[in-house]
Amino acid sequence: MNKAELIDAMSSDAGITKEQAKSALDSFVKSTTSTLKKGDRLSLIGFGSFSISKRNARTGRNPQTGKEIQIPAKNVVKFKAGSDLEKTVN
Repeated sequence: MNKAELIDAMSSDAGITKEQAKSALDSFVKSTTSTLKKGDRLSLIGFGSFSISKRNARTGRNPQTGKEIQIPAKNVVKFKAGSDLEKTVN
């Protein structure tokens, strides 16, 4: 499912216009991004939690040449599914 399909699904499920659904989705993405950028965690009970994890710098290897390369440290987004979502999927 892509963004346009998600907006269509939200629009029909909630009985709102596609423009309102797009605005709601954009607001959710913006709020989630700003929360994670601050280093905070976002929990949606039953659905899951978004959090930031620090990945340390490490030495890797270029698969084409075999040459060692330095991979810099960075923050990565993690998602842990909630119990309700896991039960529904399985």
